[in-house]
Amino acid sequence: MCGRFSLTASAETLAEAFQLDALPEWTPRYNIAPTQRVAAIAASPTQSLRLRLLRWGLVPGWAKDLTIGTKLINARAETAAEKPSFRAAFKQRRCLILADGFYEWQRLDRKTKQPYYFQLASAQPFAFAGLWERWQQDDDVVETCTILTTQANELLEPIHDRMPVILAPDAYDRWLDSTTSAASLQQLLHPYDAGAMKGYPVSDIVNSPKHDSPECLQPQV
Repeated sequence: MCGRFSLTASAETLAEAFQLDALPEWTPRYNIAPTQRVAAIAASPTQSLRLRLLRWGLVPGWAKDLTIGTKLINARAETAAEKPSFRAAFKQRRCLILADGFYEWQRLDRKTKQPYYFQLASAQPFAFAGLWERWQQDDDVVETCTILTTQANELLEPIHDRMPVILAPDAYDRWLDSTTSAASLQQLLHPYDAGAMKGYPVSDIVNSPKHDSPECLQPQV
C-alpha cells in the first residue's frame, strides 16, 4: 500500500526531469495524503500530454458520489486490468504521478507502527505508475487518480509486503502510450531495484496529514 508520499522538488527540477515545456505550478509537499491534489502527467486517446492536478483516490465514472475514492487510493498491479473499478482507466487513462519519496509503516506490535521514508538513492524525483478517471455529476467535474502497487523489493520487504510501482524514465512513454499492449504494460509493473533506493525511519508526526513540513522527512534519531 502507498498511503502518503512527498513531492518537494522545485518547478524547474520537475520540468527538466519530466521534459515539460511549461514550468508546473507546485508548492513543495512533504506529506501528501488521500483526497488531496497530486501532480500528474496524463494522456488519453483524445487529449495531449500535459500536467494535471488530480484528486488522490480514484472515482470511476459510474460511481454515485466521491466517497468511493477513499477506498481506491491504490490498485494492485496484478489485477487492475480486470477489476471493474480500474479496467477502463488501465486501458485508456494511464498517468505518471510525480513524487520524490513515499512513506510506509512497519508494525512493531498490536498498537505501534514505525513510519519509514523511502526515496531513490539519488534523491531525484520519479514517477509512480498511476491511473486516472473523470467523474461528473451535473456541472461538477472531478479528475481523480490511483497509484498502482506491486510486491515489495528487498529494501521494503522487512517493512511491508507491498510497494508503489516506480517507473524507470525509459518506461514513461510506453506507460502513457494508448497503443501499448496489455502484455507490455504488465512488464513495466514490477518492484523497483532495491539497490537504487534508500530508506530510514522518521517521526510519527507523518501519521497526521495536518503535518506537512520538512520535519516529516527528518531521520528519527
